Amino acid sequence: MPAPLLALHGVCKRYGAVEVLMDIELEIHAGQVLALLGDNGAGKSTLIKVISGVAAADRGVIEWEGRPVQIRRPGDAQDLGIATVYQDLALCGNLDVVGNLFLGREVRRFGFLDEMEMERRTFQLLDSLTRGVPELRAPVVSLSSGQRQTVAIARSLLGGPRLLLLDEPTAALGLQQTTEVLDLVDELRDRGVGVLLISHNMGDVKALADRAAVLRLGRNNGYFDVGTASQEQIISSITGATESTPRRPAHQEAAW
Repeated sequence: MPAPLLALHGVCKRYGAVEVLMDIELEIHAGQVLALLGDNGAGKSTLIKVISGVAAADRGVIEWEGRPVQIRRPGDAQDLGIATVYQDLALCGNLDVVGNLFLGREVRRFGFLDEMEMERRTFQLLDSLTRGVPELRAPVVSLSSGQRQTVAIARSLLGGPRLLLLDEPTAALGLQQTTEVLDLVDELRDRGVGVLLISHNMGDVKALADRAAVLRLGRNNGYFDVGTASQEQIISSITGATESTPRRPAHQEAAW
């Protein structure tokens, strides 16, 4: 197999006396949706912070396309092509859709904001992602939860990332809005983008993910092919009914 887009080997993270992540092994390939699962306190959010550069790892090796890299700050992750959409979306409700997408990276022409160009790019990007493009000049606070999620994902895609980290993207959505977001993630996979998906919804995981990695108490506790593993197997790994400390992803071993 080609080298994974992102690989973590023996990654550890400590806050004072508490070791939150211990010897984490993880691989994400281009064009793959990897679900990151675990109970509250398993270390999922911390792992996302390590990959996105918000919290640097204390030990371990991070590889990008087979070569070791340092991710010490968010800029390092962005330079590699890693984008993150957090659960709170971090949108400015008083700004319109265009303003949110280009906040901090405005397009200028002759020293002035090029509103027409930013609006054109916004429509082009949203039109490629969703069937129902929201009103571009509407304040984000007036949009539905599903539309806000789409806007947040679209903003993360402006830089053309190769790996997208999604933290509970459907947690506060209804059925129709959830379907739209899942279709959007499926579209990104078809484009060759790697996706790391944090979710507690096993229905979403079974419908969308290619593989699932389980964390428990800051350690690996399972790596599954979602198409062949039963929901009971995955849940048992999440709850600790089955315990293991895998060292390599499942494509390198018969099973974890």
